[in-house]
Amino acid sequence: MTLTDSGLLIVDKPQGVTSHDIVAAVRGALHMKRVGHAGTLDPMATGVLVVGFGNATRLLNVIVEHDKTYEATIRLGQRTTTDDADGEIVSTRPAPAMSREALQAVVDVRFTGTIEQVPNAYSAIKINGQRAYDLARDGQEVRLKARPVTIHEFAVLDARPVLVATAAGEQSGGSPEGRTPGDDESRDGSVPVLDVDVRVACSAGTYIRALARDLGEALGVGGHLTRLRRTRVGRYRADDPRTVPAHTEQRTFTTRDGQTVTRSRAVLDVSGDELAARALPMVEAASAAMPVIEVSDAQAADLRFGRRIRAAEATPRGGRLAAVVPERHDLVAIVEPCGHGMAKPVTVFPVE
Repeated sequence: MTLTDSGLLIVDKPQGVTSHDIVAAVRGALHMKRVGHAGTLDPMATGVLVVGFGNATRLLNVIVEHDKTYEATIRLGQRTTTDDADGEIVSTRPAPAMSREALQAVVDVRFTGTIEQVPNAYSAIKINGQRAYDLARDGQEVRLKARPVTIHEFAVLDARPVLVATAAGEQSGGSPEGRTPGDDESRDGSVPVLDVDVRVACSAGTYIRALARDLGEALGVGGHLTRLRRTRVGRYRADDPRTVPAHTEQRTFTTRDGQTVTRSRAVLDVSGDELAARALPMVEAASAAMPVIEVSDAQAADLRFGRRIRAAEATPRGGRLAAVVPERHDLVAIVEPCGHGMAKPVTVFPVE
């Protein structure tokens, strides 16, 4: 296999494995330890996971801050412990029979623009060095603070009624205003809920399952995610022809204690020369991550020694830029403006 030492892969994560499982699969395929990803996807979720290897891992901190687009299905009428389908159902209530247009009107008023959002307790946010989901699974009370997120688009694509059975021990029968418990239950005890397909474009740090929860709360019936797919991270898209497909396999093994354990693992569907052909080289990867400025060999040397350079694009209000020597396809550094038309290196890449 012919592969450079550094680059990015756009992996289409399958359902049932973690983002770390994808990183492990890439490490195995490339025989490299220096592999990371830009933005966690829950095991239930599928879609774009940007994976960097070699020096491209230094680009991941920039990519993780990019806006993202998701396609999802929200079930209105059921609450779960995790706000998604991986959690336990804690209540089922008849959902109002709302049209797509009526739901869109609620979304437009309550859930677009900059909003305050409280992440779910079963999230990867750290509290005093520990993941919130670890604390929640240990039975500890987790209270996370609201944080501002920006919803650029929240499009309601479809809404359809579904009958679901209530589980033993869960709360049921609570109903929207104007209904009495049991009015909407069928003879077999099933309850009508509403499955809503949506598309959301949002800022980094937005929790789509929290949107599902909060939309359900706004309607008085609760809600959770039953499907989530990330279709875009910045300019990296699921429909890119170089996206690497993957699938989930079950692996059974015996532990040192003699226990037989079955776990899911991620398997890349391409390898060898085809995997190499799908990797984005450093300059292209950086170009998709941020604006590019062209520098000379002399400026490249200055940047690699930590010196500032003059750059017309480095305005005081500008963001980070990728400094590239185009003739050599050489990604030199990530730079940021430092005033008076100057730019300073914040991350320097060695010559490959």
